[in-house]
Amino acid sequence: MILAGLQKNSFIDFPGKISCVLFTTGCNFICPYCHNADLARGEYPAQFKLTEIIAFLKSRRGLLEGVAITGGEPTLEKGIVDLCRAVKALGYPVKLDTNGSRPGVLRQLITQQLVDYIAMDIKAPLIDYAPFSRDPNIHERLTASIRTIMESAPAYEFRTTCAAPFVNETTVESIAKTIEGADCYVLQPFNRRAVCLDPEFNQRQDPTLSADKMQRLKALAKPFVRRCMIR
Repeated sequence: MILAGLQKNSFIDFPGKISCVLFTTGCNFICPYCHNADLARGEYPAQFKLTEIIAFLKSRRGLLEGVAITGGEPTLEKGIVDLCRAVKALGYPVKLDTNGSRPGVLRQLITQQLVDYIAMDIKAPLIDYAPFSRDPNIHERLTASIRTIMESAPAYEFRTTCAAPFVNETTVESIAKTIEGADCYVLQPFNRRAVCLDPEFNQRQDPTLSADKMQRLKALAKPFVRRCMIR
């Protein structure tokens, strides 16, 4: 198994823990504002063998409190179960970032107790995923992932990148209703400085939302979930 990157320290990727971040490569979504364009396209900014990652994690015992796995889309990686198992065997909690497109993999990881925290991105209302996925069955897959996470994950959050024109008051309220009762819903302001999968996305117009608009979105979503925050 080859990993596409390693961030040795992070204070923000695993809530409440000092973690490292492991990057897988390849994604089955086509989000125009994706800021990990190289990884989404299946390119390798760097290459690390699993044996190298394990050696690094052994050397950081007592310094790191967890391991975050992101991408790309980690659930596409054939070795994701083995990776999570190897990390857990070293005593590290595992956090997984996912787009929710592979509910079967999520169920497997949860059932085998190989993940401690799942962060699932919800791009838009589930019936409006055409800008992000060409899968005609994506609505059903996302619905299954949401249900599995809310019913079985040890800890989790759902999150939405707030980029115009995809996100507005109507879409956020719809998403919040879809995950009604969820433990945590995170709204992430789009960073215009990011290099996007669609290089012209943030050049054609300004996709960013003002601080006031972000607060309005939070107010709309808050009644439907236990905790809503802007990160």
